[in-house]
Formats: sequence, C-alpha cells, structure tokens
Amino acid sequence: MKKLLLLLTAGLLLNGAAFAADPEKKAAKKAAPAAAKATAPTSVIHVVTVSWKAGTTPEQIKAALDGAHQLPAAYKGITRVWTKTIKAQGERTHAIVMEFASEQALKDYANSEAQKEWYKAYLPIRERSTTFDITN
Repeated sequence: MKKLLLLLTAGLLLNGAAFAADPEKKAAKKAAPAAAKATAPTSVIHVVTVSWKAGTTPEQIKAALDGAHQLPAAYKGITRVWTKTIKAQGERTHAIVMEFASEQALKDYANSEAQKEWYKAYLPIRERSTTFDITN
C-alpha cells in the first residue's frame, strides 16, 4: 500500500512538473482571456421586455413584432432582430431584441425615421417596457 501511494504521488509530481515546464501550455493558458476578448463582438444588443396594454389584440402584437423585423431593411445600423419569446418571467410577456452594428448606430437610431415608423404600431399598445443595451 505504501509503495502504491508513493508511486501515485511521484506520478502526480512528475505530471505537474511537466505541465509547469511546458511553455506552450503556460502561454495558451494566459492567451485564453485575451483571445476571448479579441473575438468578442463589438455590436450592441438592444433588449426590450414588454407588457402590453389591456385589450391589446394578438393581431396588434403581431403587427408590432412584424414591424420590428422590418427594421433592418429600414435602418442600416440594425443587423438582426429577434422576437420569439421562449420563456418569460414576471409581467413582461414579450421581448424584442435588436442587434446594432455599433454604439453609434444605436445612438443614431433614436428619433430616426425608421424608429418613428415602427413606433406607430408599437407605442399605442405598449403598457410598459424595460430596456437594456449591452456590448463588450
């Protein structure tokens, strides 16, 4: 039993020494956070969680969500839109997520013609919303 314990300890020490002596493994370990940061997107994700006014019809909600999907064609700074809610917690029943090419694209979207046009379908039926703008 003593010999087995001694052999296991020696094996662990040798393996650890081999890892410590391997400069490639050390460099890879240090490079991982830098590589993750270098590949992180710089786009902005605009997340809006919504609750609708009482009496809002499914057709009105569909029109607002469809209008959100038309925004990338109307405003070049929006690259993608998601509206299919899979899970919702709390009083907000829907989420609208837009990906903007940059922070500047998000800033320029405010009061743009594309936003004003979409708001015609969205604002009259929105009870409350919460917005998060997220980037790296």
